[in-house]
Amino acid sequence: MTKLMIYGATGYTGRLAAAHAKAAGTSIILAGRSEGPLAELSSELGVEFRAFPLDDAAAIDANLDGVAVILNCAGPFMRTARPLMQASIRNGVHYVDTAAELDSYRLAEQFDEQAKAADVMLMPGGGGSVAMLGSLAGHAVEKVVAPRKIRIALHVAGGLSRGSAISATENLTTETLERVGGELVEVAADIQKFDFGQGAVDSFRVTLPDLITIWRAAQIPDIATFVHVTGDGFPQGDLSSLPDGPTEAERQANRYRAVVEVTDAEGRVTRSRLDTVNGYTFTAMAAAEAGRRVLSGEALPGFHTPAGLFGSGFAETIADTTIIDI
Repeated sequence: MTKLMIYGATGYTGRLAAAHAKAAGTSIILAGRSEGPLAELSSELGVEFRAFPLDDAAAIDANLDGVAVILNCAGPFMRTARPLMQASIRNGVHYVDTAAELDSYRLAEQFDEQAKAADVMLMPGGGGSVAMLGSLAGHAVEKVVAPRKIRIALHVAGGLSRGSAISATENLTTETLERVGGELVEVAADIQKFDFGQGAVDSFRVTLPDLITIWRAAQIPDIATFVHVTGDGFPQGDLSSLPDGPTEAERQANRYRAVVEVTDAEGRVTRSRLDTVNGYTFTAMAAAEAGRRVLSGEALPGFHTPAGLFGSGFAETIADTTIIDI
């Protein structure tokens, strides 16, 4: 029987995803670089594990025996996405990850034709903000005739995991992008107001992968992405000393929200709002569910987004996520 391999299974998000996948009855293999932590988690969950590095293509290929889907939870994805996508294509294995970094999405675009030729699906962002915001955008777009512009903002609440903080630091860029006329262009950073349900608040323009995924799913020419941060925000100093991630109590206390504005050709604006569990909880649950569904046969060759493949209702199948029109 073919299985779902979770690479980076002993990381903060990987552990959560593995627990959700196991609870859902998905056949999984834990994987990563370090045998000790993998053996410990393997014993805890009662599942198989495989330890191998990503700088040895032959080792990767040998360890994909019996694997139908890879779920990559090992950031920074600028280091792990390329070797695992390439291995997926070589071995006829579908690829899913939890990346919030642009690299995975640009790579998926680059490898799209190769993946199609190999009958392999590439789905970066199977969990996380891409699954959230893609579903929210899809929900609103379905209500608009001739949509022309999307502004979408994510409210990030609570602290970051150590891995997320390190990934964010390594991927910092002075380049702020927006999609204009279908093309990604550099724009000036600015602050705009969004109402996440308790009044309008300042949100700063950021380069989110949704500039690629929403465009790919909806083909709307103008897309801008923003973030509003509350809580601990982005930590400074020695990131290696940070805890693995928020505790369960901290996750429960900090829900995520998002809002989208879709403008049609006549200038009319349609707004919708998403409310969900903490981002780490959502990411792990959504990634595990995406992996389960792909393993069960819900896959198409090439680069696909969660909302594009599973439909705009995907986010609402995760925990108690709700989307309302405002």
